Amino acid sequence: MCADRLAFGAMSSVALAEELLLLAYDNESGKAIGSRIGLDLGMAAAVLVELALAGRIAYSDGTIIVTDAKPTDEPIADGVLARIAADTPHTPASWVQRLRHGLRARVLADLCARGVICDVDETAMDGYVHLHRYPTIDGSVETEVRERLRKALTGEGVPAERTAALATLVAAVRMEPTLGLSGEEVLEAHAQLEKIGGGAGFTGSVSLEESTIRPSVALVIAALAKAIDQALGVARPAAPSSGA
Repeated sequence: MCADRLAFGAMSSVALAEELLLLAYDNESGKAIGSRIGLDLGMAAAVLVELALAGRIAYSDGTIIVTDAKPTDEPIADGVLARIAADTPHTPASWVQRLRHGLRARVLADLCARGVICDVDETAMDGYVHLHRYPTIDGSVETEVRERLRKALTGEGVPAERTAALATLVAAVRMEPTLGLSGEEVLEAHAQLEKIGGGAGFTGSVSLEESTIRPSVALVIAALAKAIDQALGVARPAAPSSGA
């Protein structure tokens, strides 16, 4: 199946939810590393962040609202945009819970169709149980994502809006171990990622007047990061563990 996917070629750019997923999956084993629910919540938040970056949604009076219903031409994001537009207003915490179900499967399918990863179906129990792995085909996409985060962590310049948003989500989901870090490095990276988010106005540590990011986007991301933190509970970043 992997060989068949190669013909599609890798995408020239990826959505934030796809970037999070690529960081969370081991390139060779094709298995997820770390908290599955954390990843699902993070990807749900990432789709909403994507819509905020595109100027389609905003945070108003405690809820997420649509400010521009025009499609973005990204299928997953546009599906979420239409869903928000058709529904009654909900809080960021409500939306990340509503959107996380089934989202990972859609993101995995999209990355497979575009030749970044592939779906390896391994059957067990005489074919009654299907176990799926998603090893990497084209590592250039993930390499670019990791390089952006590396520069952000080492302080090489002020992170761009999109990178600051990704850094905030990585910290919120506690995905630092997926960056190849361990021990005290994990805690140091977590603190640095939170600092990046704070400098952008995403975590509430600076005022919107001091933020380097558009206030409408900053409000959405800050609210989503808080929602993820509430869902996962207060805990220190942990060492990586393999998951399905």
